Amino acid sequence: MKFRLPGRRPAETTPDPASDLTAQQLTTVGKGRPTPKRSEAQGRRQGPPPPPPTTRKEAYKRMREQQAANRGSAREAAARGDDSALPARDRGPEKRLVRDVVDSRRNAGSLFLVVAALVLVGYFIPNQAVQSYTVFLWFAFFLVIIGDSFVLGRRIKKKVAERFPDARTKGLVWYGISRATMVRRWRFPKPQVGLGAEV
Repeated sequence: MKFRLPGRRPAETTPDPASDLTAQQLTTVGKGRPTPKRSEAQGRRQGPPPPPPTTRKEAYKRMREQQAANRGSAREAAARGDDSALPARDRGPEKRLVRDVVDSRRNAGSLFLVVAALVLVGYFIPNQAVQSYTVFLWFAFFLVIIGDSFVLGRRIKKKVAERFPDARTKGLVWYGISRATMVRRWRFPKPQVGLGAEV
């Protein structure tokens, strides 16, 4: 307890702003973050949950909408090559490597539909010479596909043996050849590498 002598005034002490909570609140300008726009705030706002369906028809409709939304997101993930969303036949790092090997080169098998359409048109032309050329083209194309598939199979075996020595290449080679017969833009999962890319 301090005693004050008569006739003397107590010395005035200035508060320390670092320790004074009121001073800190007054010196703080703003809230430290920008004010969000109304559209952003409303987009983040969690609204009340929807009321439960009153009829079986409404419940079935909601269930189908939810299934369609989930199916769309799962298909997008599978098209990107997300391993968790792919079917069992496309899963695994070995299958991804095979897809990259196939997608990085031009394959004769991807022209199968074009050549088949030309052959079909040639069969309907009432000209013996055209039909004979059509048959020759068909057999020649099959020989090209066989040769290209042989080269592709050897490349798949080589790449898989380099990165996955314990993997079985028999099923992987057939997987790659069957993918090579599809048109590039129709392949699923979609190609993740460009033509001529180093795999």
